This record gives sequence, structure tokens and C-alpha cells, in this order.
Amino acid sequence: MGKVAIVCNGSENSNVYPTFIIGSAAAASGDDVIIFFTPGAVPALKPGHLEGINGKGMPPMKELVNGVKALGGRMILCELALEAKDVTPGDLRDDLEIGGATSFMADIRDANVTFSF
Repeated sequence: MGKVAIVCNGSENSNVYPTFIIGSAAAASGDDVIIFFTPGAVPALKPGHLEGINGKGMPPMKELVNGVKALGGRMILCELALEAKDVTPGDLRDDLEIGGATSFMADIRDANVTFSF
């Protein structure tokens, strides 16, 4: 079992689908998964938004998100996003952690693989 770190830099399908496809595959393989969302991803982190994303020929996003969560994956939003995007934790998904880049770096220090989308 390893650790996989994923940085999601935006809210478009081209950002979130690879994030959650790789994340769910890694979690299903027994890896610890930590997904760090930069401020650009905030629109996708509003309640219910991810679950409503569909892509032609792609698995339902709801299944991917639920798979990551059910297998212990962590989803962390960069704390800078709150002020930068004028949101509060109450405006966002309940399953998000809010954390800084320094903490994220400490958490992934021993990651075997890192991705950025």
C-alpha cells in the first residue's frame, strides 16, 4: 500500500474527471489518497455540483466521488481559497477539509506518486 497525492487546479471536467478517476483507482488498489484542491476548483466544490457532472463515455462522477470517500480518501481545500473566492466552509461540501499548503506538503512527504490536473 502506498500514498497517492493529487492536486486539482480547476473545476472543469478536464480537471475533476482525471482527479477522481485516478483517485478512485488508487483508493481501490489500497493506496492512501489525498486530493488537494486549489482555489480554482471552488466552483466544483459547492454542494451537489460534483455529483451532477457527467461526461460522455465517462463513469458517473457521483460514483467516483463516493468511491474515493468510501475508501478513506481525503479531500482538502486550500485555505487560501476562502478569501480568494469569497466563500465560507458553509458554502462548500461537508466532506471537505480546509488546510494549508504547508500541511498538505507534510501529509504527502512520503507519497509514492503525485498527480496534478
